[in-house]
Formats: sequence, C-alpha cells, structure tokens
Amino acid sequence: QVQLVESGGGLVQPGGSLRLSCAASGRIFRFNAMAWYRQAPGNQREQVASISSGGLSTNYPDSVKGRFTISRDNAKNTVYLQMNSLKPEDTAIYYCNFISFPAQWGQGTQVTVSS
Repeated sequence: QVQLVESGGGLVQPGGSLRLSCAASGRIFRFNAMAWYRQAPGNQREQVASISSGGLSTNYPDSVKGRFTISRDNAKNTVYLQMNSLKPEDTAIYYCNFISFPAQWGQGTQVTVSS
C-alpha cells in the first residue's frame, strides 16, 4: 500500500517562504517521477511542480516559475517544494503524488498566505 504524507504547511505573510516535504512509502520511489499539486477552495487540483525520477528535470507552470523549486532525496524517499515570495493566491492545500500511476491522495498540507 503506497502512502504519501505531506508536511510543512502553515500560515505565512505575503513575500514569505515555506518548505514542504512529502514522504512516500510502499513503492520504489527512485524510479518514479513526482509532482506537487494544489487545490484551493472551489478550484480544481492543479500541478505546480514536477521532477523526474533522477531529479535532473523539473517543470513549473508560469504561475509559480521562479518562486517555487522542487527537489527530491531518493535516499530518504522524500520530495520537497521550496516556496518563496509567496502570494495570497498561493493559498491552498498542497499534495504530492506520482505522475505515472498516481497513488491514493494523502491528506495534504494547508498553506495560507495572508497578512
């Protein structure tokens, strides 16, 4: 059974930073591309970052490019999302998942950007 556990969210002021973590178990992590997603109230879930299995290739939508950085540590079965220059519109629940053959979604971690 694959488990995804996200952590690191919280309340931050506009312009602040947060680092999210996602620990994966139950699957050979290092062979799988991963992504971070977010879902704000009333909106569909959207992908905000992706990373290849070896970590050499990353992609971001324009909305977060230059502000978010995805990385991974295959020895720890963990993927990270460094978020800088946060904006109120970044407020959402953030999730991670495998890109191919997604697992059951975890609980996510709430990120709230507000003054």
